[in-house]
Amino acid sequence: MTRIALESKLVVAFFKSLRRAMTTKNIKPLGNRVLVKRSKMTTSKGGILLPEAAQEKPRQGEVMAVGPGKVNEKGELEQMQVCVGDVVMFSSYSGTAVKNAQEEEEFLIMSEDDILCVVV
Repeated sequence: MTRIALESKLVVAFFKSLRRAMTTKNIKPLGNRVLVKRSKMTTSKGGILLPEAAQEKPRQGEVMAVGPGKVNEKGELEQMQVCVGDVVMFSSYSGTAVKNAQEEEEFLIMSEDDILCVVV
């Protein structure tokens, strides 16, 4: 393999790595933060499909990634109360929305304190 061919392959690999879409594999929450995948919107009880502007966003989602936990005043690490795979409910305006451009998925990064309950 010539040097030019090797260099061109490296350049192509570099640009592919720059364009890599955001997935849960390359997002790791810090502290007591969690990454939540918002549930899909459903139809109304009567079976009527409402436009997106008229619908309220779901306040339920699945935990995709969990941070290590919060450090308390004594310097000890407090363990998280939620784990990956839990279905949780949260308040309407909690978290920071992060969108995956390639797969059109919406994730929320929020504090564990913003989670209201775990759905059993």
